[in-house]
Amino acid sequence: MSGGKRSSSSTAPKTLLDKVIYAIRNQPGGPNGVSRTAIAKYLQSEFDVDKSKANLLKNTFKKGVEKGILIQAGQSFRVAGDITPDLPQEQEPQIQIEDIKVGSGPVARAGDTVLVKYKGQLDDGSVFDSSNSFEFTLGAGEVIKGWDIGIIDMKKGGVRKLFVPSKLGYGKRGAMPEIPPNADLHFTVTLKDFK
Repeated sequence: MSGGKRSSSSTAPKTLLDKVIYAIRNQPGGPNGVSRTAIAKYLQSEFDVDKSKANLLKNTFKKGVEKGILIQAGQSFRVAGDITPDLPQEQEPQIQIEDIKVGSGPVARAGDTVLVKYKGQLDDGSVFDSSNSFEFTLGAGEVIKGWDIGIIDMKKGGVRKLFVPSKLGYGKRGAMPEIPPNADLHFTVTLKDFK
């Protein structure tokens, strides 16, 4: 006897996790993968996995993620190691770092309280801010993201130039009147000390 949906192929998915992987790979998905809803609908239509198995399916997603087989992004899933589709998407902005002077000793890490001297400029060279002594906790979100990224791994006495794209600075809102919306920022930062 033959089960209606069975294939004679040895690659036919057997376990529910295999079926989830099959569903992900056989549907169009975005960079985050395929939505949980789309996977469930595919499983229902192709493998007769109905809503009565919702808890089993939920546990299958969880186990797949825990074992590193599936990668979850929000309510979407993709198979670990699979190539993500090349969709036209905006390239994530990158900070540019240039060490002018490296400094000495250990490097600053997230959680360290750092003391810096800095000068901030816009693309046109105008100075919008500067300080000889500014203290904050690195990586705690107390400053713009570009600083939390760009000051990590500096050594005491080091001097670094940072190009911070708008999305890692003040973004669409800016910080008027000094920093207009969507402004890229240029900083020269000296790490005076950290603890």
